[in-house]
Amino acid sequence: MVIYLIAIVGWGLFNSKRRNAEEYFLGGRGMPWFVVGLSMFATVVSSSSLVGWSGDAYDTGIAVFNYGISAAIVPIVFFLVFFLPFYLRNKIYTLPEFLEGRFDARSRIYLSVLTVVGYMFADLAVTLYAGSLMLQMVFPQFSLPVLIWGLAILGASYTLVGGLSAVMRVELIQAFVLMGGSAILTVTAFGKAGGWSAVMQAAPPGHLSLIRPLNDPSVPWPALFISLPLAGFYFWGLSQTMVQRTLSARNTNHGRWGNLLAGALNFAIFFLMVLPGIAGRVLYPHLEKGDQIYPKLVFEMLPPGILGLVLIGFVAAMTSVLTSTLNSAQTLVTMDLVSKLRPGMTGRQQVMAGSTAGVIIIAVAAIWAPHIRQFDSIVKYFQQILAYMAPPVVAVFLTGLFWKRASAAGALAGLLSGLVIGISLLLGIQHTPLGTWNFLYVAPVVFLLSFAIIVAVSLGTAPPSAAVVSRYVWNPAVFRTESQELAGVPWYKNFRVLSVLLLGAAAWFVFIWR
Repeated sequence: MVIYLIAIVGWGLFNSKRRNAEEYFLGGRGMPWFVVGLSMFATVVSSSSLVGWSGDAYDTGIAVFNYGISAAIVPIVFFLVFFLPFYLRNKIYTLPEFLEGRFDARSRIYLSVLTVVGYMFADLAVTLYAGSLMLQMVFPQFSLPVLIWGLAILGASYTLVGGLSAVMRVELIQAFVLMGGSAILTVTAFGKAGGWSAVMQAAPPGHLSLIRPLNDPSVPWPALFISLPLAGFYFWGLSQTMVQRTLSARNTNHGRWGNLLAGALNFAIFFLMVLPGIAGRVLYPHLEKGDQIYPKLVFEMLPPGILGLVLIGFVAAMTSVLTSTLNSAQTLVTMDLVSKLRPGMTGRQQVMAGSTAGVIIIAVAAIWAPHIRQFDSIVKYFQQILAYMAPPVVAVFLTGLFWKRASAAGALAGLLSGLVIGISLLLGIQHTPLGTWNFLYVAPVVFLLSFAIIVAVSLGTAPPSAAVVSRYVWNPAVFRTESQELAGVPWYKNFRVLSVLLLGAAAWFVFIWR
């Protein structure tokens, strides 16, 4: 593990690019598609995913993988068709920058602050907490806070120095290490449980079904259509962490192919992270908490040597999401906040501002991380925050891209009111009629309320200029122009054909595991 960590930090520093802001924050916009795709996959599969997905599968079954179908593959295709061309055409660094172009600076600053706060208290804190839980079993002499701070320092080491290029080149290696370690654990767990047939027969009733009834406490079937796509579109199409990898692509095609690769690799999550939880239910049926199953499988079933390899995969997953999220937070603070306060900064000053911001952000996340132990499930903690906070942002981006009448005042009203509604429900939902609902049903309610406010305020204020509408609002001419560009392109390079194949594979998969 020590050799691996030294090697991976060295590799990150070797691939550092920080001569100017574009190289530090976007890797020089020259990343090939396979680096984009593998980097996105490594970011999705964090330490919290390894612990959380298998833990949720242990408790409630494979329904948790709906987050990999309805909340991943469908939103990815939607993002590629409609949003990505506008992102790349306007050469943005951050998604809030897109909001400023479409609306005004107020929306940009608000979304940047909201996103950075979310990264500190959700993405980064969850990853640090899950990683420290696992490593505490290796180093029981260290307390949870000590391990959390150790991981924070490790993740920040080459990110603060090398920028996005260092992060993505490291994630290229991490993705293969992660899949290899997870495959070893899956094969071992099924072997100890008696094989595939034995696990399938011994699984509790309903645990092997993706489609769940209305009263299911995990993922009821209506959520597949009205809730998960909202959260998924936010994560894949509006999250700075994910979209920043696409913005680093050398051109639009490489960005699209990279996203499709990441979507296809989602199927690996089912076999490498969800099914081990089902096998664990057979091997250890009486655990107090589902999140305990991944560490249980690793430390009680794997022999020395193999255990070290799997732990390296776990560390790879953990550092991938730490570094990618931290780099995205640095980009938001530098490009959307500091550069606004101090216009005219040189590229070197922007890089220094990003490094300073990174230190503060990772420190706050490390301070908050131990408090996550109060929640029942890591997956539920993360998804619940997303369910309350993401819908207003999705509503603003959708109206901004598809409705030319949406105004700057309407967008700001939708964002602010959505935040108030989300926080009010998050803190006091048990005192409202929604208190008995599954939290996944709350997201569409917040979305519709925010959407209605955007429409009402926009209709009562001045419309945007024609120049803004032409640059930032989608119309059928965009689709026709794109069709002409794709004419004669081989099917294996045509992102539309590949998107249809990916959607077909997802539909077939759901049918098999329905």
